[in-house]
Amino acid sequence: MRVKVLVLGADGFIGRHIAFALRDAGHEVIASARRVERLQAMGFRTLRADLTDPASHAPGFWAEVQDCALVNAAGLLTGNEQAFASVHDHALRAVLAAVAGPCLQVSAVGIEADTPFARWRRVSEQVALAAGAMVLRPGLVMAETSYGGTSALRGFAALPFVTPVVGTGAQPFNPIHAADLAVVIAGMLAEPQPGVWEIGGPEVLTQSELATGLRRWLGLRPMPVWQVPEGLARLAGHIGDALRLGPVSTTALRQLEQGVQTDPAPLLARLTVRPRGFTAFQFARPAGTQDLWQARLYLLKPLIRLTLAMMWLVSAGLGLFLPGSAFLPHLPALPEGLALTMARAGGLADLALGLALLRDWRPALVARAQITLVLAYTAGLSLLAPALWLDPFGGLLKNLPVLALLLVHLALVEER
Repeated sequence: MRVKVLVLGADGFIGRHIAFALRDAGHEVIASARRVERLQAMGFRTLRADLTDPASHAPGFWAEVQDCALVNAAGLLTGNEQAFASVHDHALRAVLAAVAGPCLQVSAVGIEADTPFARWRRVSEQVALAAGAMVLRPGLVMAETSYGGTSALRGFAALPFVTPVVGTGAQPFNPIHAADLAVVIAGMLAEPQPGVWEIGGPEVLTQSELATGLRRWLGLRPMPVWQVPEGLARLAGHIGDALRLGPVSTTALRQLEQGVQTDPAPLLARLTVRPRGFTAFQFARPAGTQDLWQARLYLLKPLIRLTLAMMWLVSAGLGLFLPGSAFLPHLPALPEGLALTMARAGGLADLALGLALLRDWRPALVARAQITLVLAYTAGLSLLAPALWLDPFGGLLKNLPVLALLLVHLALVEER
């Protein structure tokens, strides 16, 4: 039976797979996300919705999709309490009140922990169940592409000297492929299954087996498994949260520490589909060079950001606190007062960029601002002091590799 389905969070890692699978099955898909340009380019009918916007918290906002079924794959990993409440409670209540078809909430296993992610996932489950919706708790979701935790697993597996695992590495996982998850969801919409259900693949692996399997798939020779003490992993997670390091966070590392295993048997007894195991789907295609690049660059991305932040903050300190006389040998054509004013203004701009990088604020905008400022510095100093290009310690010549690094930083901004 073909139905019209609204997919919330359709621009996410899981949401895209759901949207594509439902469309391939012949359903009419309305893909909703905060940014819908890419979904439109992929041929989807879209509905732009920022679930943190109070406008989306009224049922009337969803009037044009009231004849739809609903698959909610939207959710936050991190954020403030207001954002969590908006996405996992207020907006969800509104859309559930508006749509008339069967509704399915994509949740997660292992949400008993005392973290904002787990607590608000529990809230969204309660809201969905109260409205008569189905709740599906997938385990570890993997695919040809990767995002978040699966990108971190690839990155750790691609490290050059060791293969790190959290704790003993014996924690169990039964991954499911995102395409198989989408087929399960399509089956549940066709034959609604009220209640809370878990889904995962048939193959159970330890964290160590999963890590070494990914390394083998990437074509890398085996390395010793490093059992990272849980206390050290938790400390790294807190540092990662503070510096917004992405792959290193308390949420991601706690999942590795506890394992992610589901019991799919009760649900699969009601469905005809059968998900594949990790070995079957992971080794169904060879890893390409792009997969290896992504695995290696994923952990380098936060290192690049923090290196650039340090560069701008040190530059800010020099521009804000060195005396004007320190700049005169390099800018002999300028009066000392003007040179000092330019240095202080540059220091403030450098400070703003350094702080923005530390907080990972608006990364695309900040990356472009850095490129613009380096180009402006380079052009201005080339006019005022062209001899800096021949400085024996690099001078303006160092701006060229800095610009190249900034272009790499900009290219790595998008994660999905």
